[in-house]
Amino acid sequence: MSRTDDVVDGIKRMIMDGRLRPGDRLPIEKELADTLGVSRGPLREGIRALSILGIVNTRQGDGTYITSLDVPRLLAPMGFVADLPGDGLARHFHAIRRLLESEAARLAATRITESALEQAKALLDEATLIVGRTPHEHERLIETDIAFHRIIAGHTDNPVLMGMIESLASRTVRERLWRSLHEEGVDQRTHDEHVAIWRALEARDAETARIRMANHLLGVEESLRDAQIDDDTILDQSRSRPEPERVE
Repeated sequence: MSRTDDVVDGIKRMIMDGRLRPGDRLPIEKELADTLGVSRGPLREGIRALSILGIVNTRQGDGTYITSLDVPRLLAPMGFVADLPGDGLARHFHAIRRLLESEAARLAATRITESALEQAKALLDEATLIVGRTPHEHERLIETDIAFHRIIAGHTDNPVLMGMIESLASRTVRERLWRSLHEEGVDQRTHDEHVAIWRALEARDAETARIRMANHLLGVEESLRDAQIDDDTILDQSRSRPEPERVE
């Protein structure tokens, strides 16, 4: 292990054994370096690494503090793994997403608030208008899609599950946008599936919500498998913007 690793592990141990708690300010640099048995160079590198991981936050002129250690924030670096290119990785990430979000729908069915249901319905109403226009705004449609799924994940009362779902968002957005741009009728089909999920949530029917979500997410997996497209193709084509269709 490098001396920087010693710093990272040392501060993690201090958090785990209760010597440092969320919101605590780290000891001054010299004192912390002495405690960890390192020089100031490795200490600063370790602090930077912990900052990237969401464990500490440095405030200019004030010092370095332990963050709230919010679980979704700590899981965010996992998104880097999801963004790594690789032949056939997309379908594997979508399979994990299906498992996680199906469970999220099941949990949310008995926990979601009336206010959240209204917010989700407003997103579906906006999506109805977008799908009904030609040409329609693919990117805005994806934004409503993401927000709809986020509401569900946010009402599972499970921050770990929510954080894992959120960490996969950037990877799965690429494939969702690719489908929206290239598969005829997929936007209307996706919208109809969202409506079915919402109705199950409104009815507080946990099992139906789980099944509806699983069926909905199988569609993306099947599209990727049937089209036999790789990650580079998805990334390149999702970045492209189609020419607007002329409406006579």
